[in-house]
Amino acid sequence: MKTTDSYHKWVEWSEEDGVYIGKCPDLISGIHGEDPVGVYADLARVVEEVVAHFEKSGRRLPPPRVRPMQEVG
Repeated sequence: MKTTDSYHKWVEWSEEDGVYIGKCPDLISGIHGEDPVGVYADLARVVEEVVAHFEKSGRRLPPPRVRPMQEVG
């Protein structure tokens, strides 16, 4: 598993902003765009760049904390 796979990423529609928002709160505040598939691809690329920057600079990555919600029942 790649390090980037440890971090939960998702895209959701923002009615307020009128665009799709890509989120990975453990690493970045988010990105936005008109196409959800494109936003997710951009989000994945940005997360990879952030992880690479941390590793290159010798900084410790924050622990993955945000997890997908699981249905109970």
